[in-house]
Amino acid sequence: MTSLLLSQVAGCIRHAAQRIWQSLRPLSSGSQILGMAVDVSRSRRDLIIENAVLRHQNNILRRGKKRPRLGVTDRLKLLLGASLLPAWRQAIAIVQPDTLLRWHRAGFRLFWRLRSRPRRGSPLAKETIDLIRDMARRGRLWGAERIQGELLKLGIKVCKRTIQKYMRGVRSRRGGQTWATFRKNHAEDIWACDFVQTYDIFFRQVYAFFIVHLASRRVVHVATTRNPTQEWTAQQLRNATMDGEAPRFLLRDRDDKFGSAFDRVAKGAGTKVIKIAVRAPNMNAIAERFVGSGRREMLDHVILLGDRHLDSLVREYKVYFNEARPHQGIGQRVPSGIRHQDLSKPIVIRPVLGGLHADYRRAA
Repeated sequence: MTSLLLSQVAGCIRHAAQRIWQSLRPLSSGSQILGMAVDVSRSRRDLIIENAVLRHQNNILRRGKKRPRLGVTDRLKLLLGASLLPAWRQAIAIVQPDTLLRWHRAGFRLFWRLRSRPRRGSPLAKETIDLIRDMARRGRLWGAERIQGELLKLGIKVCKRTIQKYMRGVRSRRGGQTWATFRKNHAEDIWACDFVQTYDIFFRQVYAFFIVHLASRRVVHVATTRNPTQEWTAQQLRNATMDGEAPRFLLRDRDDKFGSAFDRVAKGAGTKVIKIAVRAPNMNAIAERFVGSGRREMLDHVILLGDRHLDSLVREYKVYFNEARPHQGIGQRVPSGIRHQDLSKPIVIRPVLGGLHADYRRAA
């Protein structure tokens, strides 16, 4: 008990002597003697560390530059000395204390940034990761627990959090299948229809009506008119379905050119009409794509003389579109299919639309 009290008293005396020395240091050269007396009371460890810090600062100032730049090593040495010295503010003189504290905060942030960065690689095999993503892509109604169960059926044990991690980049936040997936699953039973509006040489409006099969991209029917009434549009649907070929669903927009008469004809043929949402052209993307293709590949390159001229062009373009033009949406295939060709036969080139396009085939 007595020794502990004596050590505390000695520490207080040593601290008071250091404060007195710091206050008298700049006053006179005689204070150096007092400083030596204070250093005698300091521990050997503090003196060695302070000498090392002062020596390093001296080396920095002897580099011969008016304002020497401190590198990463210099800053680390000063920070290390400041962390070991109780009176580091008096020992470090070439930088301000606030500067030293700013370095420390920057190093602290860098340390935790490196410590918190995500680990590279994954403990799962690449085949398992690909399998999780494929399950998330195909089973859009499946959650992480359902996928976990499917993996257990295959003898693969993965925790739920890991499955959720690899599901994020594959699936959107909305559950269920997208409209594009629904359309693809039912494309064989869906037709889509729309109008192409253009102008003749006298700037009069001319309309081309078309119906396209979603699965094969085959154009089922085309017709042109200057006055597309509801009765005329309904009659075109009758003409397209008179051979008994009718889809299960028919996509159309909310244009007044269709109306209730068109819907009655569709219902009589056993077809359900689906109206696309307002300002949602992607719901009828295949028809919109045909409109764009017709404009880029035909209408933008001709001057229409009248509705009959347009009718002959769209009918010729229909034949080319169905029997000769490859389509990206169906894997560069032709809607009507390519007949078996003898590769030994020469290639025959048939001009389409007056040479605007060309049909390459093997000779019969």
